[in-house]
Amino acid sequence: MDSRVSELFGGCCRPGGGPAVGGTLKARGAGGSSGCGGPKGKKKNGRNRGGKANNPPYLPPEAEDGNIEYKLKLVNPSQYRFEHLVTQMKWRLQEGRGEAVYQIGVEDNGLLVGLAEEEMRASLKTLHRMAEKVGADITVLREREVDYDSDMPRKITEVLVRKVPDNQQFLDLRVAVLGNVDSGKSTLLGVLTQGELDNGRGRARLNLFRHLHEIQSGRTSSISFEILGFNSKGEVVNYSDSRTAEEICESSSKMITFIDLAGHHKYLHTTIFGLTSYCPDCALLLVSANTGIAGTTREHLGLALALKVPFFIVVSKVDLCAKTTVERTVRQLERVLKQPGCHKVPMLVTSEDDAVTAAQQFAQSPNVTPIFTLSSVSGESLDLLKVFLNILPPLTNSKEQEELMQQLTEFQVDEIYTVPEVGTVVGGTLSSGICREGDQLVVGPTDDGCFLELRVCSIQRNRSACRVLRAGQAATLALGDFDRALLRKGMVMVSPEMNPTICSVFEAEIVLLFHATTFRRGFQVTVHVGNVRQTAVVEKIHAKARERPVLSAPCSLPPFWRGAKLGVAREGRS
Repeated sequence: MDSRVSELFGGCCRPGGGPAVGGTLKARGAGGSSGCGGPKGKKKNGRNRGGKANNPPYLPPEAEDGNIEYKLKLVNPSQYRFEHLVTQMKWRLQEGRGEAVYQIGVEDNGLLVGLAEEEMRASLKTLHRMAEKVGADITVLREREVDYDSDMPRKITEVLVRKVPDNQQFLDLRVAVLGNVDSGKSTLLGVLTQGELDNGRGRARLNLFRHLHEIQSGRTSSISFEILGFNSKGEVVNYSDSRTAEEICESSSKMITFIDLAGHHKYLHTTIFGLTSYCPDCALLLVSANTGIAGTTREHLGLALALKVPFFIVVSKVDLCAKTTVERTVRQLERVLKQPGCHKVPMLVTSEDDAVTAAQQFAQSPNVTPIFTLSSVSGESLDLLKVFLNILPPLTNSKEQEELMQQLTEFQVDEIYTVPEVGTVVGGTLSSGICREGDQLVVGPTDDGCFLELRVCSIQRNRSACRVLRAGQAATLALGDFDRALLRKGMVMVSPEMNPTICSVFEAEIVLLFHATTFRRGFQVTVHVGNVRQTAVVEKIHAKARERPVLSAPCSLPPFWRGAKLGVAREGRS
């Protein structure tokens, strides 16, 4: 891993016995030595050859919030203690929206004490009983030895606890897939979701294309959605085992919804719509190993940074290149990520242990950017990406989720369909509140600025029936015999208590990434606000007293922006 990771999180070994704030644990697999121990050398009675005591290995102190729990040992608890532990597990699962991570052999202050083999076996048995009590399964992620101040081998174990799905409330993460044209985005998604490697001529991507011209040209021009599931034991669930999306949803505790976006510059507006409308939790930036940072890669990277979407990078097509070419591409990415415009910490993933650590650090810090190198043809390092996606926790905590659910209902309309024997169906994302079958909502605004009443007849998530839709979830809503001609993309369905109003003039903060000419009054722009794409006219630019009311692009890229101005824009249509 990159040395800057330790600079950001602090070393996991701290002299003086105090915990390292934000420390990270570098593991080397089961039975291997921990990278968090003291100085190297033979140990005798907890001391090295120089006679100095080892520095104690530490993790960050346990946080009250979040889905990570430290336990020193769980050996033969009393009934009262067991019930308390079960209640504690329910809280951690709620914080992680269905999954939690237990560190066994770790004190609450983060000290890695470790357990003997018999104590560890008994602790895992107790943890299994706790998981059964709450309807969850456990999976051992990794084990490692801790040799601090002990003559006997002691281990710590990291365990994933994931709840068995019930009532369609599985954990759902949305991942937007970015990258230049021909970098292999659709091919990678085809390999992940279909469970079969590519033949090197694009066979894996054929199932993802929605239009004939996409099949003929081999280039994505529209937005498509693909799903990858993981069951309660962390095993992959995709179309290789299931025939339909309904079967995948029924067998999965965690769903990864990939939003496949276009890479060609001609379809950049479609890519921007996908990033702003579908509210992805994070983004996957695909870079071809043989071409490096080329085409729209910088633009997609700049969009993710401007929209503050966390992203990780996958370097594809490593089977076509020599090892030195792949290393050169990785170094190129690291240079760009470290520049002031990005200020990211690259983290190269080369082992399964790295993938687990990367998933945890990616969720804890927005600056960490994992980098994977893989091939969709040979399957090299493809399992590391699956481990990362399996372990990746939700990037929003339960408190934020609860606050969104307590607000009034607001649903963004992204797609409109007419389904035989069902009627009008709209697809989109619930921004806030809770939506149930039979709810009375209003939709708009129409061309004259009005909002029309309607009723939600049924709800489906990932093509499976669902009775309750919560904030942040994407779904399709059946509206019965509501006239489709009255709907258009960009509308919202809201609770009548919201008393929605429209506006035609608003203030905006402008960050000019790149433009060939100056940005001045009267300039026409296309505004993307959530799922709304609308032409607007700049009426006035607020500038300082000694500045001209004109914006110009930076001299070079990156940095991706230099400074910002306030502007007032008027929509071309309400």
